[in-house]
Amino acid sequence: MNSLVQSFQFYSAWRAAVVAALEKYRSAAAAAGVADQALEQRLSHTLARLRDDKLMISFVAEFSRGKSELINAIFFSDYGQRILPSSAGRTTMCPTELMYDETFPPSIRLLPIETRAEAQSTSDFRTQAHAWVVLPLEISSSDGMLDAFREVSKTKRVTVDDARRYGLYRDDDPDMALAVGDDGLVEISQWRHAIVNFPHPLLQQGLVIVDTPGLNAIGTEPELTLNLIPSAHAVLFVVGADTGVTKSDAEVWRDHIGGGPGRLVVMNKIDSLWDELRTADEVREQIESQVQSVAHALAVDADQVFAVSAQKGLVARVQNDAALLARSGLPALEQALSTRLIPSRLEIARERLQGDLGAMRSVRDAVLGSRIRSVVEQLMELKSLRGKNQNIVLHMMQRIDMERRDFDESLVKLQGTRAVFSRLSAEVFQHLGMDVLKNEIMGVRESMDRSIFSTGMREAVRKFFVTASGNLSVSAGKIAEISDMMAVMYRRFSAEHGMSLSLPMPFSMQAYLDEIHVIEGIYQKQFGPAAMFTTPQVVLMQKFFDTIASRVKQNYLAANRDVEAWLKVVMAPLEAQIREHRGQLKQRRQSVERIHAATDGLEEKLHSLEELQAQLEQQRASVERAEGELERAIRSALAPVLRAA
Repeated sequence: MNSLVQSFQFYSAWRAAVVAALEKYRSAAAAAGVADQALEQRLSHTLARLRDDKLMISFVAEFSRGKSELINAIFFSDYGQRILPSSAGRTTMCPTELMYDETFPPSIRLLPIETRAEAQSTSDFRTQAHAWVVLPLEISSSDGMLDAFREVSKTKRVTVDDARRYGLYRDDDPDMALAVGDDGLVEISQWRHAIVNFPHPLLQQGLVIVDTPGLNAIGTEPELTLNLIPSAHAVLFVVGADTGVTKSDAEVWRDHIGGGPGRLVVMNKIDSLWDELRTADEVREQIESQVQSVAHALAVDADQVFAVSAQKGLVARVQNDAALLARSGLPALEQALSTRLIPSRLEIARERLQGDLGAMRSVRDAVLGSRIRSVVEQLMELKSLRGKNQNIVLHMMQRIDMERRDFDESLVKLQGTRAVFSRLSAEVFQHLGMDVLKNEIMGVRESMDRSIFSTGMREAVRKFFVTASGNLSVSAGKIAEISDMMAVMYRRFSAEHGMSLSLPMPFSMQAYLDEIHVIEGIYQKQFGPAAMFTTPQVVLMQKFFDTIASRVKQNYLAANRDVEAWLKVVMAPLEAQIREHRGQLKQRRQSVERIHAATDGLEEKLHSLEELQAQLEQQRASVERAEGELERAIRSALAPVLRAA
């Protein structure tokens, strides 16, 4: 088992252990009666995030650089043969995702190339089952799987007009004119996108592998440029040891990949430099020299370039040849991915979980602390009545009544706050609403249709980004008003009624604004002012805007969902404490009433409260134990292979 596969399995086991600890914590919180709406929502959100956690690795290269063979060697050598087709020439004609979704049977879903003529992105089509061609995947037969995977390689011949309509033919590109056959047709991929649903153990644990069709697709397939490559946790950029870094390699690395964590360069096919007429040292020096050349051409450190032979690595694994495997350089690449990718992913997950655990502790402290404090206060109050006359008991009843009146007056003021809260909440969605965004998208598309110049289209898209960011900023301002108002109310109730209330859970729109800026940055790289004056990419701009609109729409949907969830729970801790306080006042009044009616019931009531105090302390201890187990699960190390990272 290679180190990358092993470390990913350790990460999956860690994630499963945290999920189990969270479920135990949920049970303990429910048994203690502290699982209010806010806590339950946070638990559900945290569990869903862990269960849906994906680790995406994208393989990018010009065709015939060995991407598919590299995927076979790293992930599928246990099958004893190639799973992805790998041969001379182009074998991957469209972006291909290898993943597993248990809601679908093992299959290959293929999106026809004709969908590029429609004003929808690949992401939009994901939820439209009728748009895909679905082929079953015979997982019991390696040959059957290989035959199914070959479907991704299929092409078709179309007219130049159709290719132009799909954004796959540019009149200003002389190379495309050479691609037109004697029959006047152009060869293109039969499919726009492929999703392979394959129950491989790693894919079942959340690994997603993206195989790209070649560097030319980076500029023409918006899904790759805007979604699959930027969102990948690791990108393996494959160049050939025999070809070095070509001009197109350097451009794609600079414009779409280079920089950022998890970006590695793989110099594949080093076996082409193995020369029996040279000594081992001479061969090693030649490979190292080529590594230095690749590093210089891409402006990266040499230790970011990994010299491998994917083909020899696969053969070595299938034939169990340890010497050939070491010579292939594959273990060093896998080790680098293990020590750079998994630990960074783990730290991000840990940081989020620690934040969640801290918030859940605050809820537990507030609820159970308030209950225990109330019981202690009642005990002190009732113990002070030992041997007292009826007048003192009556005075105590009057004092409780006064506290209740003050509390009721505070609740009246709270109603006014609720009205303002409702108004501000509505104003948040006036700018964040999906109808507003859809109208903006429709307006840009109409402007693009009317404009015959790419500069006019660019201006329409620029205004779209300005409006999208502006609407999010206005909503953020309204959310800040709500937060400030609720903070004042929390402090007032804490000060006036002795409630143990921490400030309400904060909410920031910054992540959604950052996402808009990221999308705009990618768009500017593709369609900056210089590009506008050199290439009339009208159809391509329209295709990119479809994907831009889809990604912005997804960002807005996520913002709407998260804001709505926050608005539901931002008052929940206060409301929970109000219910607790009201119940406590009622209970105190009833206790004193009974004592006033019959003083001989005092000792019985004291005994009952002491039992309740012990019970609450046990509940707190139980929840604290569950918190401790959860924290240990979060902090637990993966394995020795990762501790060295």
